Amino acid sequence: MLISEILSLKGNEIVSVPPDCTVQEAVARMVEKDISSVVVMEGGTMVGLLTGRDLLRGMHERGCDLGRLTVSEVMVTEPIIGNPDDTVDYVRGVMTENRITHLPVMEGERLLGIISFHDVARACLSEAKLENRLLKRYIRHWPE
Repeated sequence: MLISEILSLKGNEIVSVPPDCTVQEAVARMVEKDISSVVVMEGGTMVGLLTGRDLLRGMHERGCDLGRLTVSEVMVTEPIIGNPDDTVDYVRGVMTENRITHLPVMEGERLLGIISFHDVARACLSEAKLENRLLKRYIRHWPE
């Protein structure tokens, strides 16, 4: 399965905030949308990514009062990215190896969407279920 297939299944809504947005506003947006990351956009271009992990890191480094800081003070400015032709297995390895939970998917300079580790896990389970069904069907019709 390719990453482009995951994006087409989950939709390509991109929730974003500007870099001068406060962390408190970004968190409110994340809670409102029930998501754990937001893309930081400026002039139609991705300039960063803010995830739950970044918030935890910011709390550790600056204390618990992050609300008044701007997103640009806490975000990751150069997130690892994927492209639509990457396979789920490849992306799973990249995300695991780099300990990241969200991956922006880019086509050139254009942001197509964000996939989470949860999206990747769901795709892997779906593939495993399909393989199991095919194997069971094959075994049932095994020539004697």
